[in-house]
Amino acid sequence: MNNRLTVDALISFFEGLSPESVARFPEYYAADACFKDPFNEVRGLPPIQRIFMHMFSQVAEPRFVVLERVVDEQGALLVWELRYRPQGRWGKTKPQVIRGASHLRFNADNKVVWHRDYWDAAEELYAKLPGIGWLMRTLGRQLAA
Repeated sequence: MNNRLTVDALISFFEGLSPESVARFPEYYAADACFKDPFNEVRGLPPIQRIFMHMFSQVAEPRFVVLERVVDEQGALLVWELRYRPQGRWGKTKPQVIRGASHLRFNADNKVVWHRDYWDAAEELYAKLPGIGWLMRTLGRQLAA
């Protein structure tokens, strides 16, 4: 299998991700894979799976949509949107979007060994929260050129 086929399968996996399918991470990720995003830095399948299960407990109807991909023999870069509905004490039901990118590296077995997510927590998350959002927007206006 080459990286393009691996990435196609991985995109299908993420676009169809559900609480039940989190158990399928070993099909796509090496046992000692590393994962890093703005809030987490972990190594190994169980911690990676916990991060994605946590997502399902924090937001309603999360769904990844991959918009672009760049693939070479070293790995891949996926540009994506995470579409979801907030739940819990914030009480919003309006759909939200987090825009980001994932940098992936694969081992000789075409499994992910390194996954780094890049997204702006200040813009994509904090600025949408009551109170904090007002502060973030005000600071942004003051710092803008």
